Amino acid sequence: MTTISLAYPAKLTEDEDGRFVVSFPDFGWGATDGATRDEALEEAQDCLEEMIAGLLVEGEALPKPSPARGRSLVRPGVLIAAKAALNQAFRESGTTRVALAKALGVGEAEVRRMLSPRHKTKITRLEDALAILGKRLELSVADAAA
Repeated sequence: MTTISLAYPAKLTEDEDGRFVVSFPDFGWGATDGATRDEALEEAQDCLEEMIAGLLVEGEALPKPSPARGRSLVRPGVLIAAKAALNQAFRESGTTRVALAKALGVGEAEVRRMLSPRHKTKITRLEDALAILGKRLELSVADAAA
């Protein structure tokens, strides 16, 4: 079974003004900051989601997360993570949007919305599409500090 992890290590540095800057070495671009370490890490989730969304819109694969090596891990929200998983499964399947739409019993425009990181698709619809592509969506719950 293949498991997709979207927990990316964040590099935190303090700038000359005492603000904490967060970047993601696995992406090589994009950064955010905060007045405190905690604030910077909160902003980092939004930054990560925007980077993931940008790659999905461009039709590009996400980088594989590198080992944390003592760095804080940042995870995207559940919906964008599910959208990323659907996009990856869709690319790997070699199927078309029309074929997936037919299998789901919906129009091709609905599949385009499902693949779009900006559209608020119901999680059950994403589960259905992933199942057709031979994948299963799983959710794990961990302590917030982890």
